[in-house]
Amino acid sequence: MPSHLSADRPAAQPPARGSVDALISQARRLMGDVDAVRRDAQHDGADPRERWQRALCDLALHQLNDLDEHLAQLRDGPPPVPATAEAPLVPTAVPDTPRDDSLLSRVGSAEWNLLTDGASWSGELYQILGRDPAAPPLTLDELPSLVLDEDRPSLTAMVTDCLIDAKPIDGEFRIVRPDGAVRTVHMMGEPVLDADGGTASMWAVLRDVSELRRSQRTVSETRDSLQLHRHHAQTERRLAVELQEAVLPPWRGSLRLPHQGPETLDLAARYLPSSTSALIGGDWYDALQLSDGATLLSVGDLTGHGVAVTSGMAMLLGALRGMAMAGTEPGQLMSWLNQLLDATVQPALGSAVCCRYRPETRTLAWAQAGHPAPLLFRDGTGRMLSAPDGVLLGATSGAAYGQAEETLEAGDVLLLHTDGLVPGHTGEAAVRQLLDLAPRFGEARTAQDCVRMVVEEFGDTERADDACVLIARTT
Repeated sequence: MPSHLSADRPAAQPPARGSVDALISQARRLMGDVDAVRRDAQHDGADPRERWQRALCDLALHQLNDLDEHLAQLRDGPPPVPATAEAPLVPTAVPDTPRDDSLLSRVGSAEWNLLTDGASWSGELYQILGRDPAAPPLTLDELPSLVLDEDRPSLTAMVTDCLIDAKPIDGEFRIVRPDGAVRTVHMMGEPVLDADGGTASMWAVLRDVSELRRSQRTVSETRDSLQLHRHHAQTERRLAVELQEAVLPPWRGSLRLPHQGPETLDLAARYLPSSTSALIGGDWYDALQLSDGATLLSVGDLTGHGVAVTSGMAMLLGALRGMAMAGTEPGQLMSWLNQLLDATVQPALGSAVCCRYRPETRTLAWAQAGHPAPLLFRDGTGRMLSAPDGVLLGATSGAAYGQAEETLEAGDVLLLHTDGLVPGHTGEAAVRQLLDLAPRFGEARTAQDCVRMVVEEFGDTERADDACVLIARTT
């Protein structure tokens, strides 16, 4: 870093004023563009990623502001200095023109004459250090009095290496201004040699990098916060997946229930995760052989995503299985599930459909709680079963749930599903698309074939929420 004060080498000539002005204009245009992006990134501070983006914009603005100030100094040239080492050293006057604090130059220069023990500071250095411009500049021996105790050894080592071993100075230390403010200063300097090669003085540029370091710390902290947020999200997803896999039947094809006697139902199911959310939802499907030979079929959904919702789903499914094993009919079972959700510490809403199939009479008794009704496919056509009364689980205390019955025939296909199975469609629109599969279901030989058709039709489309499908085919 050649010194403009060096006596044994000529000073570098400044670049043409017009070219520097063009660079300043480009830097200021870029500063305006970055500031516009920063304003567009306004947020409430809750999202770590948004805080990280805003901090990066602030850091870029600090750096561009520094670049603008440095280019202005390059254009205007160095401050006036004495012509010889013997000339009296006086501080450069601080301009009288009022300036906005945010635009104050944060780069100052100084020279310490080792022969006279004198010092010369630029006006900007007085501003950086918070010193009165009328006061004499501090000597090298006095300079450490401004520095924090823990940073003094490093400053002393840098200055000693520069004066004795002619090593360039490039380091940072913190100073305490008279108003008590602590600022971080970056110092770059080198010795100025006399004609005999001895060190006559030391020249340095000091830059206030407090705001730059603050922005860098903010970027680092928000980056760490974002990484921690991602880690928590990944951990939560892993726990939710493990809990879901532990609770839901691990079907990879058709499932034959472990009953005595001939098989009465051919069963298959599939869980379809959301393509837009990294968290697992509260959807479930289930089939359970009961002690009296009947089969319990159910699907449902708890609102929300994450471990809390998945654990709530596991609790609800466990209660449903226990009550069904005790012989509870679907309508009464829904009433008790509603009471269970209503009594939980963390309020939740859920929907469900519960069916009890008796193979000896081919009778299907079922109830629903704010959930899409089962679809029945027979002889190449399909229809939605007429739903009995039922409100969402957890919506109101003491709700009553109706119960309906349907007689099935050999070869019938019963489809139970949760909302979101048909991406982009809900209610009657989703039901119509599912019923359009009736001709293909009529040609299917197994429940697994039917599930495969559903997945081929709707599984590859981007879906906003999780979904389940359970298909039972009477044999």
